[in-house]
Amino acid sequence: MTSYRPMFTFADGTCVGNAQRFATRYEAQDSAAARFRVWTLPTGYSVDASNDPVNIAGSMVWTNR
Repeated sequence: MTSYRPMFTFADGTCVGNAQRFATRYEAQDSAAARFRVWTLPTGYSVDASNDPVNIAGSMVWTNR
């Protein structure tokens, strides 16, 4: 089963994620966008597919919808 993880890019080109894994690309994108809006160090964000199990329920996603 595929999960999706938010990834963040920093000025030095480093791209890192965290332990969150979402069931859909949309949920991971929402999470990454929400964090990007309030964090000051990342220069960009993206979403990568992962083989890790889902560990965040969709209702836990912070969104501005």
